[in-house]
Amino acid sequence: MSLISLQGVTKVYRVGEQEIRALDGIDLRIEEGEFVSIIGPSGSGKSTLMHLLGCLDTPTTGRMEICGRELSGAGSSELARMRNREIGFVFQSFNLLSRLDVLANIELPLIYSGLPTNERKERARKVAGEVGLGDRLANRPSQLSGGQCQRVAIARALVNGPRLVFGDEPTGNLDSATGLRILDIFEELNAAGKTVILVTHDPAIAARTRRIIEICDGRITKETLR
Repeated sequence: MSLISLQGVTKVYRVGEQEIRALDGIDLRIEEGEFVSIIGPSGSGKSTLMHLLGCLDTPTTGRMEICGRELSGAGSSELARMRNREIGFVFQSFNLLSRLDVLANIELPLIYSGLPTNERKERARKVAGEVGLGDRLANRPSQLSGGQCQRVAIARALVNGPRLVFGDEPTGNLDSATGLRILDIFEELNAAGKTVILVTHDPAIAARTRRIIEICDGRITKETLR
């Protein structure tokens, strides 16, 4: 069974009397352990597709299965449970809480899991060390570089042990050298068995992945295996 399966998926938004078809008949399978990029220009539908794959939304029509569960008509609470248990997100803008230190930012998903405080902190420290932040646990985001902030975001995405890790333009706010180091981390995660999906407009980033899915006008137009 595929980790992700979409069959005939559409996503339609209505703005006043206008109908916007963001996705138009998507068929897609992603297997466990793949390293995939979804690439396309602004407005192509790639972010909408990521929102579906990441259980942030459901399709208008079609069938969507994630991690063995049929979620086409899932409600918000069911989607939230799936995100918390199976999915980690890394965003371009980091999305860290400025008032919290590194350790507290990383352990946030564990609070929603209901873990005891000591176990949360132990797991957060372990993951922070794995991404090279073991000596920065007491720092706040304003005291970190962009690359360090993105490492915090990656650690936060990993702390729940997700099967799927998404990167939404994860190097967009970083200089080129720092961006390459962040991509190295995603490659290491995939080598360790994580399924990694990067959403980008940059062909150079897509070229780092083993499978490239190109999307335009809400449709998959090309797939490349490396």
